[in-house]
Amino acid sequence: MGRRDRSWVGCEGREERGIMADRLTQLQDAVNSLADQFCNAIGVLQQCGPPASFSNIQTAINKDQPANPTEEYAQLFAALIARTAKDIDVLIDSLPSEESTAALQAASLYRLEEENHEAAARLEEVVYRGDMLLEKIQSALADIAQSQLKTRSGTHSQPVPDS
Repeated sequence: MGRRDRSWVGCEGREERGIMADRLTQLQDAVNSLADQFCNAIGVLQQCGPPASFSNIQTAINKDQPANPTEEYAQLFAALIARTAKDIDVLIDSLPSEESTAALQAASLYRLEEENHEAAARLEEVVYRGDMLLEKIQSALADIAQSQLKTRSGTHSQPVPDS
């Protein structure tokens, strides 16, 4: 299986698991579709098929019956079934091999764990800087409030000149 180029770093494991899950879902849908096509083909052939003749039993066949489109149905269902079988083969071929799966998963988990530790360290640093900034802002707001209280108390104690 060829790996696609990725424009971001660190998401290989998650993307790989997502792609595999998507392929498994597609494969399940294709198998379900194939089963539906087989059931429909058998049902249509039973409904439209000409009666079988037995050696000891004579059956009367109405000569005025319109021709059955059995051959057209047979070709249609054969084409649908063949196409779905090819789709299933392509989906199976696109799944990762069993040998590489365990090694790829272990490497991916290790990479994700390292990235998680790095992100946690960055987050702790950002939180620390945020706390420091919050303390500075609260201190500045307290200074502003004290200054406003002093100015208001200073203006009320002085007599207002009459104009």
